[in-house]
Amino acid sequence: MDHEEAVRLQAAVKYVLGELPQAERDSFEEHYFDCAKCALDVRAAAAFTDNARNMLCQEAREAASQAAAPAGGKWLAWLKPIVAVPAVAALLIALVYQSLVSVPHWKTAAREASAPRVLPMYSLISANTRGPDSQTIRVRAGEPFGVYLDIPADASYRAYVLKLEDPAGHSVILRTLTYEEAQKTQVVEVNPGSRAGAYQLVVFGSTGPESEPAKATVLAEVKFSVEFSH
Repeated sequence: MDHEEAVRLQAAVKYVLGELPQAERDSFEEHYFDCAKCALDVRAAAAFTDNARNMLCQEAREAASQAAAPAGGKWLAWLKPIVAVPAVAALLIALVYQSLVSVPHWKTAAREASAPRVLPMYSLISANTRGPDSQTIRVRAGEPFGVYLDIPADASYRAYVLKLEDPAGHSVILRTLTYEEAQKTQVVEVNPGSRAGAYQLVVFGSTGPESEPAKATVLAEVKFSVEFSH
């Protein structure tokens, strides 16, 4: 099944409602796993169906409760249409709201969640190593960012370890590289969280296939500072 056929058959809605024949269901599943638009339609239809089902169940419970209540005389019968009509109207309004507002909202939220994240990027390629000066990167608190970094590759080292140190003295190993990988510019993601201050990227080189920072040689220390913008 291709996308045009899925749209023509309203496959996303029928899939959620269980109205697709098995063959079409299998074909649609194969399609929507690779189709972002159909995947969003399935999520939106599922959200709409769940909300509508919950609302109808609530109406049924209220109707059953009213039916079980003691009869108050025939003179109360004329109240039933007055109560029922607003209830049905409220349900219709809710369904219209779901169709016009909630479903587009869920589709938008699903689209944002599945959209590729674009990081603000900064270059540390020309940053000083082992020096007192450092580049300042200004971001919002909690906002991840990426940096470009060149590794001082040397054929005498077969493995390279890239470690990040934060202002509190905590460190984390970001990645391990082979000599061939180290010859390419690296893109590293940094998430400062709530910690502003001085950071450092340390590059270690090892002559063995597996590198341990404690036993490796420090090849570069790239310093940078993080400041939070308001």
